[in-house]
Amino acid sequence: MRDDRHAPIADNAARRDLLRAAIMLPVASALPFSQALMAAPDSPRGALAREIEKGRDADIARLREWIALPSIAAENRNMREGAQYMAGLARDAGFTGVEVIATDGHPGVFGVMDNGAPTTLGLYFMYDVKQFDPAEWSSPPLEGRIVDKPGWGSALVGRGAINQKGPEATLLAGLHAMRRAGIRPPVNLVLLAEGEEEIGSPHFRQLATHARVLPALKKCAGIFIPACWQGPDGEVSINLGAKGVVELELVASGKAWGRGPTGDIHSSNKASVDSPVWRLVQALQTLVTPDGNTAAIDGWFENVRPLTAREKELIAISAASSDEAKVKQMMGVTHWIDDLPFEQAIERQASQPTVNIEGLVAGYTGPGGKTILPGKAVAKLDLRLVPNQTRAEAERKLRAHLDAHGFPDVEMNVSGGYDPTEVSENARLIKAQEKAYAAMGVKANLYPRLAGSWPGSTFTAPPVSIPATQFGIGHGSGAHAPDEYFVIDSTNPKVAGMSGAALGFVELIYQLAAT
Repeated sequence: MRDDRHAPIADNAARRDLLRAAIMLPVASALPFSQALMAAPDSPRGALAREIEKGRDADIARLREWIALPSIAAENRNMREGAQYMAGLARDAGFTGVEVIATDGHPGVFGVMDNGAPTTLGLYFMYDVKQFDPAEWSSPPLEGRIVDKPGWGSALVGRGAINQKGPEATLLAGLHAMRRAGIRPPVNLVLLAEGEEEIGSPHFRQLATHARVLPALKKCAGIFIPACWQGPDGEVSINLGAKGVVELELVASGKAWGRGPTGDIHSSNKASVDSPVWRLVQALQTLVTPDGNTAAIDGWFENVRPLTAREKELIAISAASSDEAKVKQMMGVTHWIDDLPFEQAIERQASQPTVNIEGLVAGYTGPGGKTILPGKAVAKLDLRLVPNQTRAEAERKLRAHLDAHGFPDVEMNVSGGYDPTEVSENARLIKAQEKAYAAMGVKANLYPRLAGSWPGSTFTAPPVSIPATQFGIGHGSGAHAPDEYFVIDSTNPKVAGMSGAALGFVELIYQLAAT
């Protein structure tokens, strides 16, 4: 792959041509602002397009610098430094009263931008990233190297590139361009950033209900997390919610069980000594059906709300307008569960709670063999929840299930989680998203809920009680995986690069102000 880290992305003339092409292509090409700019090239949006292009190198450098500072909550790595850096980013973008707020865990960051507008919009950021093993990456995960990504264009590779620093830095690029152009955003902004999203946001509610934060959030017409998730045909989803999650580990040990070794012993003793590893495997088998595809925890489906007729309609529309083969290719799969038809497969994505094993750790896993009988085994799990399940209910039922099935000694250590999120399709923020995507010529389907999770329920539930969702054009992929990337210059005419994505965030701001 080409290494462009220390080289200009393109010469100035080529960049101008690229931006001009993005602006002037027909609306159907799914690139931003074509109608508005062709009709009024000297409009505020036109000025912003030029300013974003002028600041492009600085915007990329800012993202690279941020990626070089990994804040990893699970490892307590650079958390204070990450919060301070996030606070600096907010101040530089024009937020005032920015402060780092302590919690019982890792700190958060809060700031406001009072533009004297009648409407206020909330921005949710996360400054933490997932753990990584540099040996698994084709380029250094903290370098932010720009490489060719076939089918997409030039892309910045690094931990946090798409989840979530790339989209967040792109939104900040739009705000920087507005400041340089002397354009005041038509809405007030409230920024709230946390450093624990990747471990289930265990202390995020403390941030959202902080004495100085809560009154600001309650003024918001809604809040969103920046995203850049366009598919290969330029399509996006407007998600009317997201699944909840519980992150935990189950631990089986000879010490807690009172059987098997309390530490590792020679494997020849298995003929006469119990195995904590096999005990954990047997406990895990009770949590799902034999194929591993459906939760079997006692009472798990008692409060699961079936899909409504409207939700099924939205899923059918999404399935009909999506390319199943491309979806499978992007995911790296060849079959759906039970070889289901595409519509039924994505219906499961929206409707089914899940029990997933993230990782299993026990004994020796290095080169060759090591004949031991381990004294301890650990399984990392995430439980995805749908309406009307709750985190508290899920934790309670899992513990009761293990006890009832003869595994009271299996420890259950919950690290974080939150309830599912739901938003009305008639919410002002959702309507503004529909108008923003339409103005940019981007194909957008309403979808019942994101199969993934984010702590949006902290905002939608009392005492905050505001709509919460995701928004953004552009593309990236590989969240939580090696070679995570974010597209800088798109060669796909239906997908925005970083400059176009920055304009997209500005478009939402204008559409919300006008909605």
